[in-house]
Amino acid sequence: MDEAWKYLLLFGVGSFAGFVNVNAGGGSTITLPTLIFLGLDSALANGTNRVAILIQNIFAVSSFRKRNVHQFGESMKLSYATLPGAIIGALVSVRISDEWFQRILAVIMIGIVISMFIPRMQKTFENDVSTVKNKWLIYAVMFCLGFYGGFIQVGVGFLFMAALYHLLKINLVTVNMHKVFIVLIYTIPSLIIFVSLGYVNWSFGLSLAAGNALGAWFGARASVKGGEKLIRIVLAFAIILMAVKLIL
Repeated sequence: MDEAWKYLLLFGVGSFAGFVNVNAGGGSTITLPTLIFLGLDSALANGTNRVAILIQNIFAVSSFRKRNVHQFGESMKLSYATLPGAIIGALVSVRISDEWFQRILAVIMIGIVISMFIPRMQKTFENDVSTVKNKWLIYAVMFCLGFYGGFIQVGVGFLFMAALYHLLKINLVTVNMHKVFIVLIYTIPSLIIFVSLGYVNWSFGLSLAAGNALGAWFGARASVKGGEKLIRIVLAFAIILMAVKLIL
């Protein structure tokens, strides 16, 4: 394949993945195989994908902020808990194959999409997590999700959505706002580790990142305008596609 077409392919795939990642998750199930298809080995593809994830979430956070949907203080508190796990996960990821995760992950994804449509008995807060009691559990979960995100990243958006949605009892727009900020923060040390070990292809990573950034900007805009209904539709579609892909 001609080099120019490779970069155009990565930009197109990144645009779709960025939109899906902001509203649901699972974009890396598209971008990682694409990077491998273009000739990168698994470890190099995993590291290169982090460039796009970082840029994507910078644009997503900026887009939410422009629409006055942000709680930087609360988002940062949640982010801190992910950092140790993300560093450990990134270090482990360059030494262990992630193949054994995939079929288990498919089952988890199906469970998440079912749980998102089960009505909760407790009232949902509109957009404020500062009033939530007993938040110690969410910080423990954030550590575990940080590890998973640092290790493989694929599908971590679904897991963050489920954790924030069910444990903090907040609406899906606010969930997505926190999610993109958290992923942005823990991706920084993860990417540094991959870069330091030589597991980043910068030309591919930046081409993919340009697409992810565009998709993330419009994804955040659509999330705020479309509300929970749009997010549920995108979430269900993305999870089903991911589960089928992993099973097959």
